[in-house]
Amino acid sequence: MTYVFRFGGGVSDGIAGDKETLGGKGANLAEMASIGLPVPPGFTISTAMCQRWHDEGERFPDALREEVANGLAHVEQVTGHRFGDPANPLLVSVRSGARVSMPGMMDTVLNLGLNDATVEGLARAAGDERFAWDSYRRFVQMYADVVLGLDHDAFEEALEIAKEDGGYTLDTELTAADLKALVARYMTLVEEGQGAPFPQDPHDQLWGATAAVFGSWQSDRAKVYRRLHDIPAGWGTAVNVQAMVFGNMGDTSATGVAFTRDPAKGANAYYGEFLINAQGEDVVAGIRTPQYLTRAAREEAGARPASMEEAMPEVYGQLADVFQTLEQHYRDMQDIEFTVEKTKLWMLQTRSGKRTAKAALKIAVDMANEGLITREEAIKRIDPASLDQLLHPTLDPHAPRDVIAKGLPASPGAACGQAVFDADTAETWAADGKAVILIRTETSPEDIHGMHAARGILTARGGMTSHAAVVARGMGRPCVSGAGSLAISAKDKVLRVVGREIREGDLLTIDGATGEVMAGEVPTVSPELSGDFGVLMGWADELRTMKVRTNADTPADAKAAREFGAEGIGLCRTEHMFFEAERITAVRQMILASDQAGRQAALDRLLPEQRADFVGIFEAMAGLPVTIRLLDPPLHEFLPHADAEFAEVARASGIDVEQLRRRAAELHEFNPMLGHRGVRLGITYPEIYAMQARAIFEAACDVADGGEAPVPEVMIPLVATGRELELMKVVVDEAARAVFAERGRTLTYLVGTMIELPRAALRAGEIAAGAEFFSFGTNDLTQTTLGVSRDDAARFLGTYVEQGIYARDPFVSIDVEGVGELVRLAAERGRATRPGLKLGICGEHGGDPASIAFCQEVGLDYVSASPYRVPIARLAAAQAALKG
Repeated sequence: MTYVFRFGGGVSDGIAGDKETLGGKGANLAEMASIGLPVPPGFTISTAMCQRWHDEGERFPDALREEVANGLAHVEQVTGHRFGDPANPLLVSVRSGARVSMPGMMDTVLNLGLNDATVEGLARAAGDERFAWDSYRRFVQMYADVVLGLDHDAFEEALEIAKEDGGYTLDTELTAADLKALVARYMTLVEEGQGAPFPQDPHDQLWGATAAVFGSWQSDRAKVYRRLHDIPAGWGTAVNVQAMVFGNMGDTSATGVAFTRDPAKGANAYYGEFLINAQGEDVVAGIRTPQYLTRAAREEAGARPASMEEAMPEVYGQLADVFQTLEQHYRDMQDIEFTVEKTKLWMLQTRSGKRTAKAALKIAVDMANEGLITREEAIKRIDPASLDQLLHPTLDPHAPRDVIAKGLPASPGAACGQAVFDADTAETWAADGKAVILIRTETSPEDIHGMHAARGILTARGGMTSHAAVVARGMGRPCVSGAGSLAISAKDKVLRVVGREIREGDLLTIDGATGEVMAGEVPTVSPELSGDFGVLMGWADELRTMKVRTNADTPADAKAAREFGAEGIGLCRTEHMFFEAERITAVRQMILASDQAGRQAALDRLLPEQRADFVGIFEAMAGLPVTIRLLDPPLHEFLPHADAEFAEVARASGIDVEQLRRRAAELHEFNPMLGHRGVRLGITYPEIYAMQARAIFEAACDVADGGEAPVPEVMIPLVATGRELELMKVVVDEAARAVFAERGRTLTYLVGTMIELPRAALRAGEIAAGAEFFSFGTNDLTQTTLGVSRDDAARFLGTYVEQGIYARDPFVSIDVEGVGELVRLAAERGRATRPGLKLGICGEHGGDPASIAFCQEVGLDYVSASPYRVPIARLAAAQAALKG
């Protein structure tokens, strides 16, 4: 098996685009080289070796050493330099490259191959002693951090001391003599830190860096990122070894990061940053404030330092040509890293660029309209889950703002929360239900868990392509970066600016669209779902075959869902209506009644309230189907607990408090989730379901009298046998006949059931004889199939997912092999009995794209999602239809 694949210099061993073998970076390097772009030569060690290295005790096989030697020989032949040659040294970069982009998650080492001898040879070859020693100090610092695992801050502190001693502000002001002294200090730190000298053999350095890259695949930050983005642990990362080109060789050299379109807003304009006399890590790490790529961007920002378009016009022109070539070749917006070495342009990387949801929509729609991609491809390009970024409120533009600072608008959206200054606190407070803003001088990959937990991210350093900006955009978190006026002390947990202080726990608001930082909370306004969003969703609706309904229990929720494109209600939970303060006493009176007469008296008081609820919901849906689930939850949820609550029920019912307490004790259940609930209530106390059915049909008639007739679908929950449904259908039908006779009109309605028990799925053929629709309640079906409580599963399911027992949390994405098999079986058996049986899903899985794809495969008629997830479901359903 081959593990090493060469590229550059007219050679390309790997198959262009083979990300599974070469990783994303390696595949794109091979592809760029194959289309004639200026790519420094190198070789890729495949992802398969990563997995083998971990499996075999972190050891490299002898065969790999021979393949790597051949790869180095190729680079030496193309460049004319030799690895480890003191007179003519070849230096290389060692970078990771997973199949999908994981910004900042894994490790990179630059300038590898330098030692006390080769640094002198590099100085002579370049004719620049300062450049050589600057490259050496960078290498030692990076190698010590990434490979040797030494304290990064100790090296940063030594660098700051060196600048202070010289009276300098910038790294670039350090002289060759200063840098030699700094390297000596670094060497001392290494020997003190690891008890051994810094490795001088370039081959030892290379294998150490390769091991570090493979090892970083299993780092804590990489594991968190994989979990958040559903990246399988078995994929591994490739290692890319590439000849160094130098952006730190004076004022005719530079390095930069660029996007072929704006990744924040989607505009068809070049977007990026660069630094003169720098290396790539300087840009993305936020160590120096970068300059703008284009003149237009610089002028819009009101910045003084010249843009690349102005400072290096010829090289910028070459870069613009490359942008065009890459976007036309990949047919997508590209994220590019480049270096200019003494006016020579080199391409170091290209990949499909991370972008905000707003930008993704605009880019997809624009590219379809430009003819670069089809409408179907545009729909496939959008991650349905990312739409969540667009569906929530933004800051009210007319509300007063106490602006205390301004930074760069790194990731759009607005967020308000309590200030926290470290990732662990952000995660802990968010788990307690608090909204937090994570404030850092600059973020690092170790902050990933806190960034995910936070509502927004604020940094004092870093540009539009810094770690904070890139990761925040990928997560859909608002971010303001590079707010240089902020003095942030993580130790003291305080932010200071212009005489103001924000301490841990204080409210703070950030606007990722403007870069503004505000003290306190700023009101929000609802989003406008038009423009590119409306266009793409229109294309999606033309393609999808499944309907999308919503789970809504109130007229307000139903109205919101309708605005998001819901085509009916798939689940209206009537028990939520019973919990309202003005009704709970009557509900308790009904439950605690010792006879039917007592229950009926309470139900008679509840009837008009239920009817009013249904009128509002039917009106909001304006003639669309509405599935109403009759009372389902365990009775204990309604029972009084406090003395005052018992006293209130006693007053309303005229029953002694102690008698009520005895009745409550009789109703106690040891396992109420599997107890007296759902259809079992209807079987025991049919008057409850009779009241609800009457309320539904009276409300439907009321709405039909004044407008479009609704289509009620009455759902009997927790059915396990055909006989249960048969008995309850009689109750519903009798209520319908009575109401229609009283009102002198007839309406279309359906009676069906929720399939949420394994027995119901297995006996679906029998149950379908009396059911006109099935709605799969995958929340309870998952609980009863796996024998796992949804409320308690969070304590251990994360470990299950990490160990590959389940690919994803089965309460988030449907367990296709288990729960999914029951859904498939019930659909087949139900339709065998009743060919026209309507099938839908109403659990939380109805808003999960992977689950929606499964529903399309099984042949369901609709999915139902919470109001804010309706657009996600619409797009996911279109993508599922395109997959066929």
